[in-house]
Amino acid sequence: MLKGIVITFFILLIYAVTVANADIDAPSAVVVDAQTGKILYGKNPHLKLPPASTTKLVTVMVALEKLEPEQKVLISKKSAKTPSVSPKLIEGEVYKVRDLIYLALMRSVNSAAVALAEATSGSEKNFVKLMNEKVQKIGAKDTRFINASGLPGKGQYTTVYDLTRIMSSALVYPLIKDAINTRVYLVRSDDGKEHFIQNTNHLLWSEDNMIGGKTGYTRNARHCFVSASRLHGRLVFTAILGDKNREKLWEDTQQLLAKADNVLSGKDEPIVTFSEEKPIKPVSYKSTTRIKAKGKKKEKCKALKVNKKTVKKSQNLKKKGSKNAKTVTKST
Repeated sequence: MLKGIVITFFILLIYAVTVANADIDAPSAVVVDAQTGKILYGKNPHLKLPPASTTKLVTVMVALEKLEPEQKVLISKKSAKTPSVSPKLIEGEVYKVRDLIYLALMRSVNSAAVALAEATSGSEKNFVKLMNEKVQKIGAKDTRFINASGLPGKGQYTTVYDLTRIMSSALVYPLIKDAINTRVYLVRSDDGKEHFIQNTNHLLWSEDNMIGGKTGYTRNARHCFVSASRLHGRLVFTAILGDKNREKLWEDTQQLLAKADNVLSGKDEPIVTFSEEKPIKPVSYKSTTRIKAKGKKKEKCKALKVNKKTVKKSQNLKKKGSKNAKTVTKST
């Protein structure tokens, strides 16, 4: 019996080590100790990538600074027509801010995010300015938004390291903390229409130490996730951008937590890796013009130094008006 226990122990130990040392498939991932702000494991932690619906954490933070949870919001035509997952919000419906927040954070409904933006600032465009000011204030310097939902668009990006800062700030809001920790929820419109929603964060069902998280997906951004968990009584944040599928997203998050566990327990040292990338050189149109001009001068000089014999030949051919000469002239 003792032999069996020892064997089981070593199997579990080998499994734990294997999980902790497994490769993270995503192009960018990080796990951060909230207490010290140090990276326990990182893979391209400052690489700028599309944020997808992780954007909605900032959307809700900004909205809660202006709106009350019980305040009612009318769904506009623009909000209703925003491409989104179900449940579909209809123009003219009325929802409480609280319910729109649960729709945005739990189910990732884009229409709910736009409705919150319009209720806060009158338009999504004005709201985005507040979002970008917010991320700068909390130290997410490598993040920029162009909309409230996370839908794809030029000039919108974040980093996994910035996402951990965003999550840290989001947890200060009790309603956000509650929403990202809720598995299922019943949303009601003002006229009694009901939507039963389930959290897109599947790790809430399997990870007891999971405080909560926010998923994201677009075709361009691929699968994204930022989360908060407790390990050995300490708060840690994980963030992943660009994973290939949802199952791998959960696996990679669990690997990040395993790596963090090893570092916090003294088994491993913190590791940060960076992919090799070719440096981008700035292009100066002014210098390009100069180069072209120099090139033209060189060509001119060469043209002036044409062999005299060639010139004479050409002149002779013209005088003779030969057919061969005409043929050469046309075949350019």
